[in-house]
Amino acid sequence: MVIVGILRSYQRVTQQGKSTAFDLILETVSVEIEEKGFEEIEVTKEDEQLIKELSTHPGIYTKLMGSVAPTIYGYDEVKEAMALQLFGGLPIDTPDGLRIRGDIHVLLVGDPGVAKSQCLRYSRRLSPRGVFTSGKGSSAAGLTATAVKDNEFGGGRWTLEAGALVLADMGLACVDELDKMEVEDRSAMHEALEQQTVTINKAGINTTLKARCSVLGAANPKYGRFDKFEPIGKQINLPPTLLSRFDLIFIIRDEPNTAQDTAVSAHIFNAHIAGELALRRKNVRNSGITEEQVTEAMSIIKPVFDVEFMRKYIAYARRTSYPLIQPDARKMLNDFYLSLRKLGEDPDTPLPVTARQLEALIRCAEASARTRLSSEATIEDAKRVIRIVTVSLNQVIRDPQTGNLDSDLINTGMGKSQRDRIRVILEAVRSLQGGNGNSVPEDLLTQTLEKEGFKKEYILDAIAKLKTAGDLIEVSNNRFRVV
Repeated sequence: MVIVGILRSYQRVTQQGKSTAFDLILETVSVEIEEKGFEEIEVTKEDEQLIKELSTHPGIYTKLMGSVAPTIYGYDEVKEAMALQLFGGLPIDTPDGLRIRGDIHVLLVGDPGVAKSQCLRYSRRLSPRGVFTSGKGSSAAGLTATAVKDNEFGGGRWTLEAGALVLADMGLACVDELDKMEVEDRSAMHEALEQQTVTINKAGINTTLKARCSVLGAANPKYGRFDKFEPIGKQINLPPTLLSRFDLIFIIRDEPNTAQDTAVSAHIFNAHIAGELALRRKNVRNSGITEEQVTEAMSIIKPVFDVEFMRKYIAYARRTSYPLIQPDARKMLNDFYLSLRKLGEDPDTPLPVTARQLEALIRCAEASARTRLSSEATIEDAKRVIRIVTVSLNQVIRDPQTGNLDSDLINTGMGKSQRDRIRVILEAVRSLQGGNGNSVPEDLLTQTLEKEGFKKEYILDAIAKLKTAGDLIEVSNNRFRVV
């Protein structure tokens, strides 16, 4: 906020007389709030009437999707997830004092140059309260809060300065370059993502700040670009404990495709041509370019609803819409979740999803109903959410080796097939070293396992993991023994 006033100083008086210390007091004339929450955005009677009329339109969902980052071509499911995130689900305060978050967290992981940062910046503009930060330049204190000495107004006393996640309370925090953050800084996000609080214990200050915000994150693959034959858990430089807290994770690959590349190229050229026409008409006298020409060119990249109206629509929806999930929609979501869980009943198959995915389904269904200002989440909302979540699950937790959904790829960083492979390799080393505990050469181990159908790169990867875990000792150069 911006405070305008008169700064006055008053000398302290003690029992011994006048002190050399002065107190600074600001006599406030006006206060201007720069960042507004959704409950503070003013919605006029005319806006309210228009919002209610549009909410009953059969194509309102499509119109809202067309208002999210229209200058970026494609990414339909990603834009749908971004829109649902802006509306959000319903937070629940349980009788035992716990709070179940309604905010939806979304992570975009993609190759360089696929417009992830543009998506984040546009979503921040649409949010009634949005904060953008880059992970590369953010410390733990910059994301959460820090204690600083206030020499200017506090007389050298310790005070708290809020970070990005606290400033985004009841709004949206966009964190770019999430994978570039230091390990200690990333760990500060765990509490904020799930409990939506920030606990501070610094300089004698012990308090808990609220961080009730959705997080839209963006990250790059560990090795620059994605390898579609490797599990995502191995390619993202983020801990599984952090990844599992995101409701939806989308993989954006930059793969050559003639039809897709042609469409993207045409879209980019149209966007530039529209901008060039607008600038030429504005800055060149007698340019001959009409307002109609500029409007027609801009129509390709113009959002259906402008940013200001979208902010009002989102704020009004979050203020007034508290939908209940209908029984048939609840049954569809529950059946979808149980059908995925059933895939993991066989001891030889991995666990496809956890209860966190069910909570994500519920939150997204509530958000979908809010787009229509509806008091009920219908079966159509359930179908829409299942489609989006299915796309996310297939991209993120499908094991490239077995084709099965395996939640451990995200939750633990290692899928069941990889654990089984490591167990077989460990047994092979134990068998080759015999009862005398002789060390096993790497060449002999790889030759033995390759005969059983293992690929050499998988064997070497498993050996590295076993060494890190302390289950395998490298006795000498490329000779191993089981602990």
